[in-house]
Amino acid sequence: MSQYQIISYSREYKSRWDRFAASLNGTYKGSKNTSFLFQRDFMQYHQDRFEDFSLLIFKDEKLRAVLPANRVGATLYSHQGLTYGGLVLDAEIRLKEVLELFKELLGFLSQSGIEELELKMLPQFYQELPGDELDYFLFLTEAKLIKAETTAVIDYRNRIPLNSSRKNAVNQAVKAGFTIQKTTDFEPFWDQVLIPNLEAQHDAEPTHSLAEITTLAKRFKYNIHQFQVRDAQNQLLAGATIFETQVVAHVQYISATPEGKKQGALDFLFQQLIEFHFSHKWYFDFGTSNEQAGTKLNAGLQFWKETFGARTRIQRTYRLQTKNSFKLENVLL
Repeated sequence: MSQYQIISYSREYKSRWDRFAASLNGTYKGSKNTSFLFQRDFMQYHQDRFEDFSLLIFKDEKLRAVLPANRVGATLYSHQGLTYGGLVLDAEIRLKEVLELFKELLGFLSQSGIEELELKMLPQFYQELPGDELDYFLFLTEAKLIKAETTAVIDYRNRIPLNSSRKNAVNQAVKAGFTIQKTTDFEPFWDQVLIPNLEAQHDAEPTHSLAEITTLAKRFKYNIHQFQVRDAQNQLLAGATIFETQVVAHVQYISATPEGKKQGALDFLFQQLIEFHFSHKWYFDFGTSNEQAGTKLNAGLQFWKETFGARTRIQRTYRLQTKNSFKLENVLL
């Protein structure tokens, strides 16, 4: 009989899930490759859009891993409603146990009528401890890399200096009397800047509605931050929404008015965010410059991010057949 027990998430497991998915925060209690996005109060804001199929994996009654996931037919995604997903592992887990656990998981999914598993992996630089065990087993099970998206990242422990053109733009903004405000009111940025720009440039809308981001910011006041730039006449020029994890400050939304773009409002904003507001982090993540499912690169946007000292990291998405669990047999010598 297997030592492992795999249980579908239900409300009764909320507190246990949330404790496990919490950041290590300087300890070794919890998971090593996690994010506040995996907290149930975050995942459930859009529960009406997805069929939740999240799983808890126990070994001898001790929780060892969780999988935030949703199901569409015979395919399980981790996770279509989140920036990333993957198997969230206990901080003290060892490689051999992950092998056993992943084999059990694939067998469970196959028996549940799930033929494919698609994993949008948490980027490696988000991990508080080394946690690439799953990458190895994806190789063994012949998982296919179906998407690779670039993200521009500043490593605070190995900084590249700010480009001179950015410095000039920042100096001009300071002389013009620009100010940065941190606010809990998302409405001005959403309605006056972000939504009009997305509609005009991409015929799109934000992933989060104004009501959703406002609710999430109240639930996660230490993780979700809204900044805006105003000129000397108090006119709104630009803004950014930052998602802060234990080690990374991630730019979720960024936008400026036409006048804000002309006057370097975003240059001023991000110089301040990088140098002062989030310099205690390990990384500052500008996010992707890709479009069309990662197949196209917005070179101008990527170059702008690089002038702040950011360089490229990759977020990978894999797809594998659950029937390939047999490929994890006879791996150990």
